[in-house]
Amino acid sequence: MNIVFAVHSVASCWNHGNAHFLRGVMTALQAAGHKVTAVEPADGWSRTNLLADAGEAALAAFAAAFPSLSPRLYRSRREALALVEGSEPDLVIVHEWNEPGLVAALGARRKAGARFTLLFHDTHHRALSRPEEILRFDLSGYDGILAFGASIVRLYERLGWTGRVWTWHEAADTRIFRPMPRVPPSGDLVWVGNWGDGERSAELREFLLEPATALRLRATIYGVRYPDEALAELTARGIRHGGWLANHRVPAIFATHRVTVHVPRRPYVEALPGIPTIRVFEALACGIPLVSAPWSDDEGLFPAGAFLTARDGQECRRHLAAVLADDGLAEELRRTGLACIRERHTCDHRAAEVLAVHAAIAGPPRTERAA
Repeated sequence: MNIVFAVHSVASCWNHGNAHFLRGVMTALQAAGHKVTAVEPADGWSRTNLLADAGEAALAAFAAAFPSLSPRLYRSRREALALVEGSEPDLVIVHEWNEPGLVAALGARRKAGARFTLLFHDTHHRALSRPEEILRFDLSGYDGILAFGASIVRLYERLGWTGRVWTWHEAADTRIFRPMPRVPPSGDLVWVGNWGDGERSAELREFLLEPATALRLRATIYGVRYPDEALAELTARGIRHGGWLANHRVPAIFATHRVTVHVPRRPYVEALPGIPTIRVFEALACGIPLVSAPWSDDEGLFPAGAFLTARDGQECRRHLAAVLADDGLAEELRRTGLACIRERHTCDHRAAEVLAVHAAIAGPPRTERAA
């Protein structure tokens, strides 16, 4: 089967966590024998910022880490449509970071009789926190919606998509995210994430910065969009800031640290119960013990004991101290979390799920094309 992903970027993960999952699921679909093509804008926001931050070497590193993924670049909507249709796809998946005009144009092609199945992929809290942004998209020509959690599914059902919207959670790319050989730790606590727009500044201080300071941990934080005041605070607390980190390098960084934390953004906690960020899947897949700030696992994604949940900063401090002091506890967390990922939450699982969605809409795949 020929599958096309119209995305903001797979080449750049600069402040673009969706690239992690997209890379993984594309690779999984290729491993299952499908032809997969990604199309993305040549001047996309994430790519542009990556080049400014890390230069062409960052794109070369992506190509080396993901040799089977070579996104095709476009500079206009017309070029994008030509790239999609020229691939003669059976399935087209359109990520919600695309500009509304391209989303509508692909839907219009489908309405006009294009033979591909067309799915919209929603991976953001804006569907509930800023619904006016989603309403900019004309989805009338789409066959269905892939939503990254049940709370988003329910929203689309209220908008009339009942029977045509599927839950498609993110997952770990276990070809990349896996336990690495044990090495002597160079640090205690590591956190990989972006500061962003103030959506979790208070939470980062409560569940990350203050516990690290109180326990005098050797701590390193990686990520971008840290304002000067945040960087000054890290320096004052003795916490190292490592800057941008290519996502495929994260497992090696986890292997040199003893524990990590999950600090969800406020909109996910308040509006999207049941949806973790992809960082939870990735950390558990690497076998690093995880302590999480509160969020509601309404969909039962993870068993008890996959990670520790702290109700507040004080409990986070106690959990971190316990993990660092108790090798047995740390090993049990590793074992439980890793087993959960391998059994339920790999990109291979998600590849099978999206193929099942396609089959439900389009029927069995065509074995050959008309001449």
